[in-house]
Amino acid sequence: MMTDALLGLSDSKIVILLLVNALLLALGAIMDMAPLILIMTPILLPVANAVGMDPVQFGIMLLLNLSVGLITPPVGNVLFVGCAIGNISVEKMSRSMITFYLPMLIVLLLITFVPALSMTLPRLLGL
Repeated sequence: MMTDALLGLSDSKIVILLLVNALLLALGAIMDMAPLILIMTPILLPVANAVGMDPVQFGIMLLLNLSVGLITPPVGNVLFVGCAIGNISVEKMSRSMITFYLPMLIVLLLITFVPALSMTLPRLLGL
């Protein structure tokens, strides 16, 4: 039902993939990575297949989205661990990391919309 709902929102591949990215970024910011992989992959993989995305590319996109969530407050497990190791406040670290979010989002969009970036090596290896 979730797959049909996402595919019914738009006929545009770009809009659907942007919605999937936004959903994964939002969920990644409030949940841990491992449960999200188990929960969202069966829901979103059919959506990715329906818009013509390779499953390997989808996996890379999913992991990249959720990795950004690991360093994003309010949950950001990796952010809290890094702050504890570096003996720095979460607020100070979050302000310092703001400059890195734009490049991470640009890479995420490139991985999502330029298949050659994520699929060249798997194709060379015959996957």
